[in-house]
Amino acid sequence: MNAEAPIPFPQSSRIPEDVRFDRRELGLILRVYGRMVAAGEWRDYAIAAMRDLAVFAIFRRSAETPLYRIEKCPKLRSRQGLYAVVGTDGRVLRRGHDLDQVLKVLEKRLIGPV
Repeated sequence: MNAEAPIPFPQSSRIPEDVRFDRRELGLILRVYGRMVAAGEWRDYAIAAMRDLAVFAIFRRSAETPLYRIEKCPKLRSRQGLYAVVGTDGRVLRRGHDLDQVLKVLEKRLIGPV
């Protein structure tokens, strides 16, 4: 009885999974989002998961372009930081490794000048 060894699947043909926000990350994002909704600043959001990027887009009205995008890009983890908040015009408002610290740029906009 001669048993043949199974042939392993090649690693290069594996389909990479999409980048997503985990439960903790979504909890931090939705905490800030909830405060801004309660303040009447934001009204809608969208989430996108792609191969190299996850995006949480924030809208004042659903028919408009996003006011802010919270992005998670694993390729930038070792350089500028995994997370970024991007404004309407495409400028990066804040980037870093700690999502809670990156989101503080949005909380400052809630306080604003008195």
